[in-house]
Amino acid sequence: MNSSTMFGISFDTHDAAMVAQFWATALGRQLAEGADAHNALVLTGDITSTGPRLAFHQVPEGKTVKNRIHLDLTTTDLDSETDRLQRLGATIVRDVSENGNHWITLADPEGNEFDLISI
Repeated sequence: MNSSTMFGISFDTHDAAMVAQFWATALGRQLAEGADAHNALVLTGDITSTGPRLAFHQVPEGKTVKNRIHLDLTTTDLDSETDRLQRLGATIVRDVSENGNHWITLADPEGNEFDLISI
């Protein structure tokens, strides 16, 4: 029986190094050496505890519609973490409270949406 293992997530971007630096800082990770506008990697520690490798690749077209996939981040201090991510360059897309759950959808500096979930 064959199976697959999650290794990484790749993002299309205009400036790979800039967006990768946002995600490295947001997640407390390191940007791999050699990052430039064309290609950049956000390194992982132990993939089982820090999550998959993030890769960023330059493409000529811009983002035009909502993401078909997004990252979910969790925090115990939604207000403080939202402020920190905004200082890094994220923007708030929407603030949602429903059925006792609260999360904020944000966008990274190139518009890729992600959710910050209060736990």
